[in-house]
Amino acid sequence: MKKHILSLLLITILFACKKDDINNDNSNTATLHFSTDTITFDTVFASIGSITKTLTVYNKNNFDVKSNIALLGNSAAHFRMNIDGVSGNSQNNIEIPAKDSIFIFLEVTIDPSLNTTPYVLTDSLVFTTGTEKQDVDVVAWGQDAHFHTANSYGAIIDENDTNLFPYHQLDCSEPWENDKPHVIYGYAVVDPEQTLIINEGCNVYLHKNSGILVGNPFSDQSGGSIKVNGTLGNEVTFQGDRLDSWYKDLPGQWDRIWLMPGSIDNEFNYVIIKNGSIGIHADSSANSNPTVTINNTIIENMSSIGILGQEAKIAASNTIVSRCGQYTVACNIGGSYNFTHCTFANYWNFSNRKTPSILLNNYYEGADGNIYIRDLDAANFTNCIINGSLSTEVSFQEQELGEFNYTFDHCLIKLDPTIDIDNEYYENVIINQSPKFVDAYENNFHLKENSPAIDAGIGPSDIDINGNPRNSPDLGAYEFE
Repeated sequence: MKKHILSLLLITILFACKKDDINNDNSNTATLHFSTDTITFDTVFASIGSITKTLTVYNKNNFDVKSNIALLGNSAAHFRMNIDGVSGNSQNNIEIPAKDSIFIFLEVTIDPSLNTTPYVLTDSLVFTTGTEKQDVDVVAWGQDAHFHTANSYGAIIDENDTNLFPYHQLDCSEPWENDKPHVIYGYAVVDPEQTLIINEGCNVYLHKNSGILVGNPFSDQSGGSIKVNGTLGNEVTFQGDRLDSWYKDLPGQWDRIWLMPGSIDNEFNYVIIKNGSIGIHADSSANSNPTVTINNTIIENMSSIGILGQEAKIAASNTIVSRCGQYTVACNIGGSYNFTHCTFANYWNFSNRKTPSILLNNYYEGADGNIYIRDLDAANFTNCIINGSLSTEVSFQEQELGEFNYTFDHCLIKLDPTIDIDNEYYENVIINQSPKFVDAYENNFHLKENSPAIDAGIGPSDIDINGNPRNSPDLGAYEFE
């Protein structure tokens, strides 16, 4: 009996060995499968790392395989590979179990000393499995830029601690031109008595938690200005510095353009501001000069507020502010505001928005718990559309001891139906009717032919944001064509 058992055991062992031999033979010509045949990195700025791309490698065979995996090519040194947590651009004997898969993570940083513009890096991720060789193309596009990184420090004193705040002190002696993109790391600062001029066609990219401060918070003087001179068809764009398609419409990628207290006579003409936290933050000024004038501008996909005025003087025309996590426009703690032919349309869909599109406010609560009045001298909306996904899109926060002046003149408004509009604050308004945008959730705020906003405006008017003449003016930034 023992002899029979021993014989069966020997047969089993021999069969297992033979089976392993079969698997080993098969693995010499095993074929792998991949989630894609080309890994492409969209435009990457020189010296700035890319996002991480993932390649899934599948072993669809009935047996385990081992593969040697390497990044090969003239520019492979620019790429970085990680296989299931292990770094290295060449790794051997990577085991992939039968009917299983592994993940390969890839990043790229482009050397700005390369001699070609735009830079194109093309390499191969080569898999050697036994005698079988397979490859996946790896392609990265890059370009050089003007980089604005920290060159100065300011002191922030918090009780007994002093912290250094790094920032880039801008040289405003020459305008920014569109020869190369401008990339801002951290905060770029326009000093008092300086004016930063940004000319048509410029593309300004801001890194995470970066912004532009017009006025130096570490100076004992106030002032400084920015003048952005885009033109129709050659707009100036401010956006995040991650250009991969996943970031195309992602809010909150950078901070804001902050017009500090005392900054006056700022101008934005034909500008696109997108994917930040706050588009334009305008603080108080101590004289009668406008804080900022905004014309023919689009502000969209801001995680917080499109235009934030704090006791500021703002004038805007032919301007679109859309898809903001809180307000499209906040006229906060008083000030003077005039909006003409503007479209404020908040169809935020990244989270549950609880605040309306427009905020009007004439006070603030101090740290001591007291209420401080700041007169709202004017908040005038003429030929505007105010709409969104909430049941009402205007919030009135009035302290009766202060001035609280506003008008809606020839506007289409989404408003609380219990509000009385039979008074001097409302003139020829259209309440709670759909403006009939072409596609509000795709940020297309052109008017359909049956829109109640068509011919509902008051003149005189010149042209719309696209340069079309306004004969019988429509409401909003776009004239129906």
